Amino acid sequence: MVDVIPTRGAALSLAEDQRFLENGYEFLDEKRMLLASTLLEELAAWRAASAEYDAAMQTAVATLKSALGRHGFDSLALYPTGDGAADGLALTSRNFLGLGLLQPVMASWEPPKPMPAPDASDAAEACRSAFAALVPLAIRTALHRRNILRLIREYRATERRARALENVILPETVATLNAVTEYLDQSDQEEALRIRNART
Repeated sequence: MVDVIPTRGAALSLAEDQRFLENGYEFLDEKRMLLASTLLEELAAWRAASAEYDAAMQTAVATLKSALGRHGFDSLALYPTGDGAADGLALTSRNFLGLGLLQPVMASWEPPKPMPAPDASDAAEACRSAFAALVPLAIRTALHRRNILRLIREYRATERRARALENVILPETVATLNAVTEYLDQSDQEEALRIRNART
């Protein structure tokens, strides 16, 4: 119990602290639930994006094998791939409990146009397009992972604060308030007895 001078003012202050701490715990508990639900949503989105990326990677690997059979490794290594720019890939941010969660806008992205190759072929073009299609998928997967890590970090911090209020700070405040109230009640009873004895 924290050392407190047992006065009426101290009791009122402790009661106010208790109400404040209870409201704070309710807020943290609600925030914890919101973070958990949003974390599950981001986790599901990350799994879907990862699965789509893995499928696209398998397609890219298949086109790479076909292109290697057509051109060979040395010729395919010189095949133009574009400048790698992704200016058309827009990102949106939403503010969730003070966290900036990023989301890609996929529809506007187009792979960069490469310079024409002298030995162009359908196999090489399919390979280039397949690997270019991996770029937005990789970005989307990375952004979901980033959001998940930020949500986990915030959830853990909120969990620590909520547990500290629930298991340490709030019980100590309640115990101190009960001790002060009990002391004041005993003092009132003793004072009432003194007054009664003085009158007899």
